[in-house]
Amino acid sequence: MKLHEIVETLALTVRAGRRSLDTEVTGGYAADLLSCAMAGAEPGNLWLTLQGHLNVVAVATLNELAGVIVTEGKPVSPDALAKADEEGLPILTTTLGTFEVAGRLWALLGATR
Repeated sequence: MKLHEIVETLALTVRAGRRSLDTEVTGGYAADLLSCAMAGAEPGNLWLTLQGHLNVVAVATLNELAGVIVTEGKPVSPDALAKADEEGLPILTTTLGTFEVAGRLWALLGATR
């Protein structure tokens, strides 16, 4: 499923990386520890987290993730948004909780895995 379809279906706000919304999403990963995301997220995954700082962009880029969804209305730092735009990494936000977003994402992608 293309990232722009997920953005529309889940009513996510695109904060950075708009030019990469045509990326194919292969699955999802939910964690707030950077080390967990580095070890467990796979290329093409959407990463669900509460973190919104510059290191999130570094980990997501390193792991070749399709994008990052910052949940619960948590803030994303301006430097993280600027770097994500530079890297072409979509940063998406929502006021929904991580559990709910994960469930909705699973409903969209789970049947294809």
